[in-house]
Amino acid sequence: MRFAKDLLQLPIRFDAEQLAAEVAALPSSAWRPHPMGFEGNDAVPLVSVNGALNDEFAGPMASTEHLRSMPYVHSLMAELGGVWGRSRLMGLAAGAVVPKHVDIHYYWRTHIRIHIPVMTNPGVRFICGDEDTHMRAGEAWVFDSFRIHEVRNEGQAKRVHLVLDTVGSSRIWDLLEAANAGSAVPTEPWLPERSTSPGKLRFEHLNQPKVMTPWEMRCHADYILENLEVPADASIVTAIDRFIFTWGAAWTEHGDSEKGLPAYRELIQAAREDFAELGVAKVLLNNEAPLSRALQELILSKALATTVLQSAA
Repeated sequence: MRFAKDLLQLPIRFDAEQLAAEVAALPSSAWRPHPMGFEGNDAVPLVSVNGALNDEFAGPMASTEHLRSMPYVHSLMAELGGVWGRSRLMGLAAGAVVPKHVDIHYYWRTHIRIHIPVMTNPGVRFICGDEDTHMRAGEAWVFDSFRIHEVRNEGQAKRVHLVLDTVGSSRIWDLLEAANAGSAVPTEPWLPERSTSPGKLRFEHLNQPKVMTPWEMRCHADYILENLEVPADASIVTAIDRFIFTWGAAWTEHGDSEKGLPAYRELIQAAREDFAELGVAKVLLNNEAPLSRALQELILSKALATTVLQSAA
């Protein structure tokens, strides 16, 4: 679904006091440094691969020991009904920033990220594209992570957000559709006793294909080409189309059989060489990232799952 705004508030509100109480009850040892090493950024894993305390993206997801100690968070996730991927509490120290960046990565291309502020202050600003907002405790927000975005905590206290990653659900679709239409946000927070949803959470088990289908490739390629700063030269578009066309032939012949790996590897390598020769690194997207990065992150590096390559090796 397309968002009507780069920063979009969902028409639902959660109990900030219950959220804050559950976060405050966590031991200090629960907080882990940011995996990219950003100063002043830390996190508590709530949903992770196999429920372990890790920062992995691919693999069967499950709740961690920390989520199991947070009944209100568990209940609101059940209310949203998502099939959950990697989800965390994310902390930002006073004076710290999340630097400007874009999320050109297969994981974020296939997921929606919901931000629910738990502890915040008026000095916290979330900036995405041309929009700049302060998200208040208990609100729920989504944003277009393919746009340049950053977060600044210019206040005197730590900011904590509940950050939920999901491929979606019918409930989340309804909330997004209502937000796009400008629906008002309720004044009263949602409470578990008002829920009609079952309390069991659903988690991802398949979040990366062993061998990407040509139809998924076509979807990613069209998305990339739609987000170019200026239309690509016809030779570049033709090279992309040719790669997907020949990949489709190989996929129809081999599917996800290991017998097809040599053919798949050969096609990927040939595409990289063709794209380099055509100068895709000099072509920019409307988020200032090079076309070469988008093709690599969304298609070429994910055309074959790492587990398939390791197994073949």
